Formats: sequence, structure tokens, C-alpha cells
Amino acid sequence: MKLFLMFFASILFFVMVVGAISYFVSKDVIKNNMADSSLQTVTQAGQKLDFLYQTFEDLTLQVMYNDDLQKLLEKMSKLDPLSYNAADTSHQLTEKLNFVAFSNKVIKTLRIYSSDGKLLVGTGGGGYESDASVSDTAWFKQINEAGGKAAWLDSKLKGYSSDSTSTFGIGRIISNATSAVLVVEFSTDILKTELGRMTLGENSSVVITNSSNINIATPDMTELEKTANIQLTKEQLEEDQNSFTTKDDHLVAYYRSPVSGWNLIGDVPVSSMVKKAKKIFNYTLIVAFFAAIAALLIGLFVVRMIGRPLINLRNLMQQGAMGKLTVRANYTTQDEIGQLGTSFDIMMEKITGLVQQTSASAQQVFETAAELTNSSKTTANAAREIALATEEISGGAAGLATESERGNELTQHIGQQMKNVIAANFEMGTAATDVQSSSELGTKYMAELIDKTSLTEEMIRSMVNKVDNLKDSTRSIRQILDVLNNMTKQTNILSLNATIEAARAGAAGKGFMVVADEIRKLADQSKQSIYVVGQITEKIQIEINETVKVLSTATPIFKQQIQAVKEADTIFQQVTAHMGGFIVQLSTVSDSISTLEQSQEVLSDAMMNVSAVAEESLATSQEVASLSTEQLSISNGLVRLSEQLDQLSNSLNETLSKFEV
Repeated sequence: MKLFLMFFASILFFVMVVGAISYFVSKDVIKNNMADSSLQTVTQAGQKLDFLYQTFEDLTLQVMYNDDLQKLLEKMSKLDPLSYNAADTSHQLTEKLNFVAFSNKVIKTLRIYSSDGKLLVGTGGGGYESDASVSDTAWFKQINEAGGKAAWLDSKLKGYSSDSTSTFGIGRIISNATSAVLVVEFSTDILKTELGRMTLGENSSVVITNSSNINIATPDMTELEKTANIQLTKEQLEEDQNSFTTKDDHLVAYYRSPVSGWNLIGDVPVSSMVKKAKKIFNYTLIVAFFAAIAALLIGLFVVRMIGRPLINLRNLMQQGAMGKLTVRANYTTQDEIGQLGTSFDIMMEKITGLVQQTSASAQQVFETAAELTNSSKTTANAAREIALATEEISGGAAGLATESERGNELTQHIGQQMKNVIAANFEMGTAATDVQSSSELGTKYMAELIDKTSLTEEMIRSMVNKVDNLKDSTRSIRQILDVLNNMTKQTNILSLNATIEAARAGAAGKGFMVVADEIRKLADQSKQSIYVVGQITEKIQIEINETVKVLSTATPIFKQQIQAVKEADTIFQQVTAHMGGFIVQLSTVSDSISTLEQSQEVLSDAMMNVSAVAEESLATSQEVASLSTEQLSISNGLVRLSEQLDQLSNSLNETLSKFEV
């Protein structure tokens, strides 16, 4: 059922999605194409109307610039309206206007008014009385406000001359001495005919409106002078797009005439434009219907090819779960269902073999349980006899353990006394060894002291020699100082001679005199420095002499100290020799005691072994008795387990007998 629902839902979903996408895409394409086409049609029709409008304006210009007409108007303005000449001139004007109107059949009426709104002359029937004035009408004011330019007058159901025919007109001021106003009326049927030639599609409409959204021309003339259904705003008229879509889904294309200022508006319902596109949606529904039938057939096929074999296999599995292991699917197909059936048959064969093998094993377990029961009963009887024998052995082992325990206590007492003697001997040996070690260490220290004393003596001799050498060096320094002192005296004499020579030279020798003074100063400083060094050298020589005296006095004392150290070393060597002999004697005594201790340990070990063997025999006999009791208990438990195994094998045979193999 899930596969069927998946096929059904997926097929319908994709069919509906593709159909809906196709419908909406085609709808948008048709709408955009129709919008462009409608705008182009309206623009071309508007340009054609502009040509017509321009023709009407040119007619008014021809009338206005007619020389004969202007002369008659000028002549009439100078005559008395009640005179014969005025009536004759008016008649001539009327004939002139009738000729113009007759030669241009598009003109419905042609009238000329004075500047104060009174009718001067006109063609066609009806109209105002000669003494009536139209100066207060809106259309007359519109002409005056145009200032000589063409003023387009909106359509009226009864026209501007009240002849019960719908007309529109063009008014101009004739610029001459009379300042007359020309009004030319045209039948609205002309505009209606032009609108009838335009078609934008089914249920479309085309109208002409003025800037105030008042109908100028419509297919239905009863709608003239009424507010148009499509209202154009000022912003829309100023845009360059010239088309828009209304809230009620109508496509509007419009064209504003630069000649008349009127608007040509085309209105097309979008539903009419995309009416043919609905066929795609209808086809989508038809395809979805057939797709649903196809999905239903596919679902039935899936149920037959997959559902039924799976249900059959489920029933076979339920029978197998109830114990009937002979069921087989026997599928011959090579698809996944056939492979599943083959795997099921192989599984049932394996389970059948396993049950048969388990039945055989259960029979063998039953037979083995019977044999085990007989063996466990025999083992239980033997365990009872072994338990009685081990109890008797345990009694004899207990007496032997008591006697061996008493002998072990005596050997332990003797061993304790031997340990005390060995400890005292060990302490004496330790003390003798410590004395010997101390004497050896003293001898070692005396030898080191002798070496160091000899080294000190050698150092003192070397120091005496070095002090003598230092004394000779101070004598050499003293001689050098004498030489320097003599040089200082000679320098003073030379500086004095230089001063004398500089004085003889006069002004030329002043610089040399300054140098001689500086040399004399340096000689005096050198003399003082040599004197100070001489004093220091004398002090060093005195200290060296005293050092030589002290070292000469200390040398015999060091020799006596070395002799005393050598005698002390001899005494330490004698003590070490005597302690070595004492230690040898202690070693002999220790060896004898060690031999006696080993003999006592052997005796003690023997008694302990006897006691241990007796205790071990007692423990072993007790353990054997305990094991015999435990074996007896185990044998009894084994008998019970054998009986339980017999019961389980019977229960297993009963369970396996439920399977049909």
C-alpha cells in the first residue's frame, strides 16, 4: 500500500506541477505579448487619430485665413446691423461658410461669434438666436483662454448648436480687426468609426477621454459626457510605459495625443487574453486523470508482483514459528522476492537439520544420564568406606604429633642458649675489629700528617729562598733609583743652562725659556717620586729581613714536630699488630661456636621435621577424612544431578517432538 501511494502521489504531483507551471508560464507570456501588442495597436491608432486631428485643425486654419471671409467680417463690423448692407454682407458670409462646409463633408457646422459671444453667422440647423450670447459658457471661455491656438471642445450629446446630434468641435480666435471667434463642429460618429476599426481582442473596449477622464468618444454614444471607467492619473500620463494592469486584472494601454490632448485608452480583460491558455490547464487535468489510472494500474501490478508473494512468505513464516518445519516457498523467479523465498527455504532446511541433530543429541544425553546415575551411586558407596578408614589413621597421627612437639621444645631451648653465646662472642669480635680499624685509621692519619709536615718544611725552605731573591731584587731597585736621581740632577742642570741661554736670546728665547721651566718642574716632580719610591723600597727591604728571621726561627721547630709525628706513627703500628693477633684468636673461638651451633640446628631441624611430619600426617589424614566426606556429599549431589539431567533430557525430547520434520 505504501508503494502504491508513493507511485500514485508522485505521478499526480509531477503531472500537476508541470501542468500548473506550463499554464502560468504561458499565461505570463501571453499577457506580456498581448500587452506589447495592445500598446502598439493603441499607439498606432492614436497616431492615426493625430493625423485626423491635425486635418481638422488645418481646416480651421483654412477658414480662419480665408481672405474673402476676413474682408467680409471686417466690412460687417463697420456696418449697422439693421441696415441692408449688413444683411447682404451676412448673407455673403453665410454663403461663403456653406461653401466651405459643403466642400468639407466632415464639418457638421461652422459658426462665427463676436467677441462678446453673439452669433454673427453660421451654417447648419438650430443654434442660438442672433441676440443670444454664449460668453458665459465654459467652451467659449476655453477658446478665449487658448489665445489664438486651437481649442479642442469635448463631445456633447446634443452638440454646440442644439441640433440633437452629438458633436465635438475646435474653436479659434480670428485675429483681425473684428476679433471674431470661429467654432467648427464635427460629428462624433467620425471618432466612433475610427474606434470601431480598432480591436484588441475579445471583450476589449476602446474609448477616447479628455484630461479629466470624461468620455469623448465611445462605442456606446449614451456614455458621452460621463466619467470614463478607466481613470488615468497625472503620474500615469507622465510615465513612458503607457500601460498598466488594474486591480480587477484588466490590461490598460493608452496614448495621449499631442495634437488634441485627448487620451486613447484600450481596455482588455486578462481573462480574455489567457482564455486559450486555460486549455493547457484542462489538458493537465485530463493527463492527471489518465496518470491516476496509470498509477492505479501500477499499484495493482506492484501488489500482485510484490504484495502477494510477501504475504505468502509471511504466512509460511508463521507456520514455521508454530513448529511446522516442512513448509517451503518454492519461488522460481530471479528477482529480490525470488531470492528472499530461496533464502527462506535454505533457512528452514538448516533449522530442520538443527532440530534433527538436537533430537539425536538429546537421546544421547538421556542414555549418558542413566549411566552417570549408576556410576555416581557406586562412587558414593566407595566414599563411605574411605571415610571410615581415614578416621582411624587420623587418631594414630594425633599421638605422634604430641610426642614430636615435646622433643621440638627441648631443642629450641638448647638453641636459644647457643644463640646467647654466639651473640657475646660476636660483640667481642666487633669491639676488637673497631679498635683495629681505629688504630689503622690513626696510622693512616699520622702518615698523612708526616707527608704534610714534610711538604710544609719544603715550602718554608722555598719561601726562604724566594725572600732572599726578593731581597736581592730590592737592592737592584735601590740602585736603579740612584741612577734616576742622578738623571734628575742632570735634568735640573740642563734646564738651568737652557734658562740662561734663553735669557741671553732676549725676546726670541721666551718660548724656549717656558720649555726650560716646564723641564725643571718635571725634574723636580721626578725627584720627589723617586724619593717616595726609595722610602717604600726601604720599608719592603726591612720587612723582608724580618720575614727571613722568622722563617729561620720556625725551621728547627718544624723539624722537631716531624720527629714527634714519626714516633707517634710507630706506636700506632704496634697497636695495630697486637689487635690483629687478638682478632685471630677470637676468630678461632667463633669457628668452634659456629660448628656447635650448626650441630644444634641440625638436631632442631630434625625434631622440627619430625613434628612437621607428624602434624602434616595428622592434617593430611584430617583432610583426607574431610575430602572423603566431601566426596560422599559430591557423590550424593552427582546422583541428584544425574536424576535432574534425566528429567531435562525427557523434557527436551518432549519439546522436540512438537516440531514436524
